[in-house]
Amino acid sequence: MIRVLFVCLGNICRSPMVEAVMRDLVEKQHVSEVIEVDSAATSAWHIGEPPHRGTQDKLREYGISTRGMKGRQLQKTDFEQFDYIVGMDDSNIQNIHSMLGNPHSPKIFRFLDLTSHRKDVPDPYYTGDFQETYDLAVEGCQALLEKIIQENRL
Repeated sequence: MIRVLFVCLGNICRSPMVEAVMRDLVEKQHVSEVIEVDSAATSAWHIGEPPHRGTQDKLREYGISTRGMKGRQLQKTDFEQFDYIVGMDDSNIQNIHSMLGNPHSPKIFRFLDLTSHRKDVPDPYYTGDFQETYDLAVEGCQALLEKIIQENRL
């Protein structure tokens, strides 16, 4: 099983949106039996909470479910359990390295580094722009899925 973990600050906006988009793509590509997707937060602010209403509403527009998703905090054991640990911005990446204690691992990288944007995913909790986050999620997930398929010869 190939395991992918998306990480943001609170695990209610960006990382759950990206998780849901990736799950949808994985199902449509018929690789859900070999790719597992999850998300987590670097903070403990929203543990146990469902995704933000804006995230849920935006995903619902595109027919993507958030059923069963609840915020959780990144754990040290995640480093051993996941093959790809993907942060939404530079601050998340710094926090991941600090929390997991593994600063030079190639399995930890910034989400949009796989795209032509090479920037941070803006946090819609602050910007209010859930459409921008969704559009970046789709582009980044497509690039990541291609990377996973190539690296793992799926």
